[in-house]
Amino acid sequence: MSIPRTARVADDAGQAPRRGRLRGSSTYVLAGLLVLGLIFQGRLAGWIGSSPKLQTATTVFTGVFVQAVPFLVLGVLISGSIAAFVSPELLRKLLPRNSTAAIGTAGLAGIALPGCECGVVPVARRLMDQGAPGAAAFAFLLSAPAVNPVVLIATAVAFPGHPAMVAARFTGSLATAFVMGYLWARFGRPEWLTVRPRGRGHCAAGRSRWAVFAEAARHDFLQAAAFLVIGAMAAAALHVLVPPTWYRQLSGQMLISIGVLALLAVVLALCSEADAFVASSMSGLPLLPRLVFLVVGPAVDVKLFAMQAGTFGRRFALRFAPATFVVATLCGSAAGYLFLGTR
Repeated sequence: MSIPRTARVADDAGQAPRRGRLRGSSTYVLAGLLVLGLIFQGRLAGWIGSSPKLQTATTVFTGVFVQAVPFLVLGVLISGSIAAFVSPELLRKLLPRNSTAAIGTAGLAGIALPGCECGVVPVARRLMDQGAPGAAAFAFLLSAPAVNPVVLIATAVAFPGHPAMVAARFTGSLATAFVMGYLWARFGRPEWLTVRPRGRGHCAAGRSRWAVFAEAARHDFLQAAAFLVIGAMAAAALHVLVPPTWYRQLSGQMLISIGVLALLAVVLALCSEADAFVASSMSGLPLLPRLVFLVVGPAVDVKLFAMQAGTFGRRFALRFAPATFVVATLCGSAAGYLFLGTR
């Protein structure tokens, strides 16, 4: 039996508000949590102040989150702009058709984006949604937070008198991006990625580009920020469990110190704009393991793993993160040996 047109219109009109409420629910939850935090801030402060470890964990969480949020905002603004103003046709014109050339172009494009890994995750996802090859998007994901001018200048400032550290970091990080892009092109599987609803496309009928921009940016920010909180909490918890004197005992044990600092980069989850100053403070260790720390950190850490799992899916993150860790450690070690020797 056919449904009268008036009934269908009424039904559609009745469903639209429900979809709107679902889209806005995450915003309401975030606002509610902020209100609860303001109401109970006195009790929370007293509870945290009663434990030195909780104070340290809170400081680490706040530092990681505050460092990352400005670049996360920059990333979702770029992501929203791509959704609203970059059509799949334009993207296909900008990226070479050859897969190898597309990976190289996307990796080098990371030089132009002054952001950290937190802001690049939603950008990479949006590039894929707009038709960019996954290998190119992931090469951009790994290169942008590590080879942009802000990070390289911070590295030069943190290591005065060691210009080779800047060249080694640039080379090791770019090599990591290229290698992982090629590995994904060769071995990656689309079924490992979470499929996002297509209702947020740039070409939605009857909607202005600014409306698409606002919705895409809001959606990506709330999603990425939620997993940033989870990752920052994990970094804070792990930070208080690692005694600060452990890595000082590694001087003179090159291979062990490389492995330990690579793992330390994962658990500390520092922003790529700040990690050079932490590495420079490890003056008791040679430059080579500290370089590995700088190459591994922007490529894979606990907060980035959480954000990748939430953005691309757990099956992707469980495969991509360990492979990135191994490749970044090897590329960082090779670049360090090339530019720094065994210093």
